Amino acid sequence: MRVAVVGGGSWGTTVAHLSAHNVPTVLHTRRDDVATAINEQHVNPRYLDGFDLHPDLRASTDLAATVHEADVLVMGVPSAGFRQTLSDIRPHLRPWVPVVSLAKGLEIGTGRRMTELVDEELPGHPVGVLTGPNLAKEILAGSAAAAVLAFTDLTIAERLQEVFASQLFRVYSSTDVVGCELGGALKNVIALAAGMADGLGTGDNTRAAVMTRGLAEVTRLGVALGGDPATFAGLAGMGDLLATCMSPQSRNRHVGEELGKGRTLDEIEAEMNQVAEGVKSAPIVCEIAEKAGVYMPIAEQMRACVEEGRSAIQAYAGLVKNPAAREIDPD
Repeated sequence: MRVAVVGGGSWGTTVAHLSAHNVPTVLHTRRDDVATAINEQHVNPRYLDGFDLHPDLRASTDLAATVHEADVLVMGVPSAGFRQTLSDIRPHLRPWVPVVSLAKGLEIGTGRRMTELVDEELPGHPVGVLTGPNLAKEILAGSAAAAVLAFTDLTIAERLQEVFASQLFRVYSSTDVVGCELGGALKNVIALAAGMADGLGTGDNTRAAVMTRGLAEVTRLGVALGGDPATFAGLAGMGDLLATCMSPQSRNRHVGEELGKGRTLDEIEAEMNQVAEGVKSAPIVCEIAEKAGVYMPIAEQMRACVEEGRSAIQAYAGLVKNPAAREIDPD
């Protein structure tokens, strides 16, 4: 089995590193310097400086050649360029090759999940998602971690588990593609709010309240869109939310924290070399929630912050003013 990973950012590189332990793996990157560094020094200094990669991992800037040889295609491209990349891949991908999405975002303009884009752009290919509380640098440093691989066909998920798993990276299987994918996309918006709490200097009580009520929002919308409630209590839901909200390595938490300190979004993003999906997702999530009739006050405040320039103090004041309600909705 041969794996092609498209996207040479931190997470795409890390997943390619994991699969290279088990099967021949090629990582596609658009940057010549990154490809050279991976092939000659077994490092990706642009995104993962100081971390060694598996010596058998190969990198290429030739998208057509990389994809044509693949028995499994892994998409590590941010949501903004996901559809176009699929379109570029289409002429070169052999029929029936499974596609695994790593992206945790929604398409601007349509609100579609990345697996839905695969269905549209690469019809006939089984599509799934690899997601969970996975911080790239911790995995490369050798810390134990777990993820969930979801396909509607459980046989495919179970067959591909062994491609990405290692002694320290445990991969669970699932058939709830919708729930797993939404958990990864929606939690980024909540991470903005958790970061703001830290930027404002609030305590653990506030952080815990934001994460808990944020999980409730994620679950409400995820279930309304077809996800399994149990999924949001697992790695793709609560697990990913906790890691993204708490870790200093989280890009979304970082953006929220800097907003909490009073900096502008333009200033923060100008200093980043990777995408914080929550910034782009917040307006989309609120639009989807409104259509579904789902109440998401935290997401709405984050939308106001990224679209209207609402300050972190104003956002938290708006949350406190919301009327109290039952914590757990009755069935």
